[in-house]
Amino acid sequence: MKIFKFGGASVKDANGVKNVASVLEQVGFENTLIVVSAMGKTTNALEVVIKNYFEKSSELNASLQEVRKYHNQIMMELFDNEDHEVFFEVTALFDDLEYFVRSNKSPNYSFVYDQVIGFGELVSTTIVSFYLKEVNIHNTWLDVRNLIKTDNNYRDGNVDWEKTQDLIVKTIDKKSLTITQGFLGSDDNNFTTTLGREGSDYTAAIFAYCLGAESVTIWKDVPGVLNADPRYFENAVLLNQISYREAIELAFYGASVIHPKTLQPLQRKEIPLFVKSFINPLLPGTSVSKGADLEPHTSCFIVKKSQLLLSLSSLDFSFMMEENISEIFALFHKYKIKVNLIQNSAISFSVCIEDKYDNFNELSKLLAKKFKVSFNENVSLYTIRHFDDKSTEVVETNKTVLLKQISRETLQIVTKE
Repeated sequence: MKIFKFGGASVKDANGVKNVASVLEQVGFENTLIVVSAMGKTTNALEVVIKNYFEKSSELNASLQEVRKYHNQIMMELFDNEDHEVFFEVTALFDDLEYFVRSNKSPNYSFVYDQVIGFGELVSTTIVSFYLKEVNIHNTWLDVRNLIKTDNNYRDGNVDWEKTQDLIVKTIDKKSLTITQGFLGSDDNNFTTTLGREGSDYTAAIFAYCLGAESVTIWKDVPGVLNADPRYFENAVLLNQISYREAIELAFYGASVIHPKTLQPLQRKEIPLFVKSFINPLLPGTSVSKGADLEPHTSCFIVKKSQLLLSLSSLDFSFMMEENISEIFALFHKYKIKVNLIQNSAISFSVCIEDKYDNFNELSKLLAKKFKVSFNENVSLYTIRHFDDKSTEVVETNKTVLLKQISRETLQIVTKE
């Protein structure tokens, strides 16, 4: 069995949905399970809905209607008849969303986030499934929340692998085409949970692992895994083959093509991963599989924007010892601060961090009680795998280098533009 994953960019409009059908017709779809993300920027739009729910109730309805309107327009272009069943199914989903917003009593932001955000995937897969049937590609739509079970760590659920494998194996018909949602799961109370932002890749890997799939293919708007993000670097080149180890390293440092958690379950069962273009689906793309001989022979560049470089030092010039660092990391964990680089000296400790949940202001007040706190906002973290002098020069030119760290294979530089 094969697992395909189509992201938001591939289904951002009616032409995108039609192209998914075209890709399936070109590459085949027997014995296939397809994981589909929310359409286009729907996740961002639903985040606005959530923000308005908590902060601007007067704008809540308008933001909800924007999301409805966007999807309705796509359906109008895909289906000739407004009496088509898809319109009723999608309307029912949006009615459920509006009912939740009206009736919810929980003040827990992360809980509300997961209950609202998941409608993006539910609506997109409903539209894709009905359209494929319209063009005679028979398929079965499944609610992934009935298959992937997690704890109640909302916004970053941890998979219960035993329950999940049992449900997937019992439910999935390997001989048919199945359409389901990425990013989502559910807890023991059947409330929606999410697997972390961009978690649809991870969903594909979960299904592959549980079903013993022959491969996973992630369909992107790029020809495969490139050695650099073409938005920031000129002359990016395609990496034809890379090892699991190298892909995990690139994902860990922030390469956006592959989600960091995706590779671990695939590696455990040696299931190959392909990253291919939905624009040119017959091109080979990039394959990720076992083998030390698959390391790239070119420098790979990764950039993370909007980082924060935080420096902490003791108030009395005493050493920064293990107990200090342990306390700091406990606070990072509590406030969900992602640490991307660490460097320490006798009396100071510097970290490049990512404040995904806007918790840094609250955290910094706590840190200031015990440490001298200084920081630079909106810095960029550049990582170069397999660096050399030329690649280092590319990154450092016309930038102020705030911090540099070098290991055998990897160079990391924090810069201010």
